[in-house]
Amino acid sequence: MRQRRGANREGLEAGRRSTRTILWILLAVAMVLYGFPFLYLLFTSFKTPIDTIAVPPTILPREWTLENYTNALGRSGVLASFINSIQTAVISTLLSLVLAVPAAYGITRYKTPSGQVFIMAALVTRMVPPVAIGIPLASMMASVGLSDTPIALSIAHTTISLPLSIWLMCSFFESVPRDLEEAATVDGCSRLGALWRVVIPVVSGGIAVTAIFAFLASWNEFLFALLMTAIRSQTTPVVIANFQTQFGLDWGSMTALAAVYSIPVILLTLLLQRKIVAGMTLGAVKG
Repeated sequence: MRQRRGANREGLEAGRRSTRTILWILLAVAMVLYGFPFLYLLFTSFKTPIDTIAVPPTILPREWTLENYTNALGRSGVLASFINSIQTAVISTLLSLVLAVPAAYGITRYKTPSGQVFIMAALVTRMVPPVAIGIPLASMMASVGLSDTPIALSIAHTTISLPLSIWLMCSFFESVPRDLEEAATVDGCSRLGALWRVVIPVVSGGIAVTAIFAFLASWNEFLFALLMTAIRSQTTPVVIANFQTQFGLDWGSMTALAAVYSIPVILLTLLLQRKIVAGMTLGAVKG
């Protein structure tokens, strides 16, 4: 019997080790598939103009150079496009949070039929292709005098990020026990006071996660920026798409500016890493 139990344990341990090995291999493959395009972009940004259009293409540069970064950052309008992207993303993120937090709180705490209809309607609007509402939005903004402004583009980007922000915040509010609000009410807080002083600090990690998603939705958006901006409010994705030479697309400058454009998002994610992990854990646990 002892020999059989020992053999069974060894078999289980061997099965666990093989499962872990397979999982690590799959994880490594996923990381390579996900990270290779960015690494190729990064390597291309250090290539010479001849290497960027070489056939067949090479992964590593034959000759490392910073010429692409000098050309990209030295072009007129690049710095202004960075400022426009930051303004638009920050305004859109703030709008999404200001609207999503009270909406999600009301839906999760009152649970009225109209609230359930509202959240389903928000999900349906998330499924609408942006191209279907891009031209009407551009016409509406032009009619009210907001054409080619960061405010107009921020409002357009909010239509993309708001439905997802509401759904995320609903999951985070659901994980907060009602006992906390009841205790705050007993101590003299109003409903809004309990929300501000008790609930929001508890879901601060979830708010950070929602802010990251809203910021990324605006930071990476291209279609609305192309339709609703001309010169004054062009964002960096539009400027990158306009990098051309007499021989075609300027791949070196495009990849260089794209690499620089990704730095703020990477830094923001690293700075909010703890909040993001806490928010993910909060949304996964019902309290």
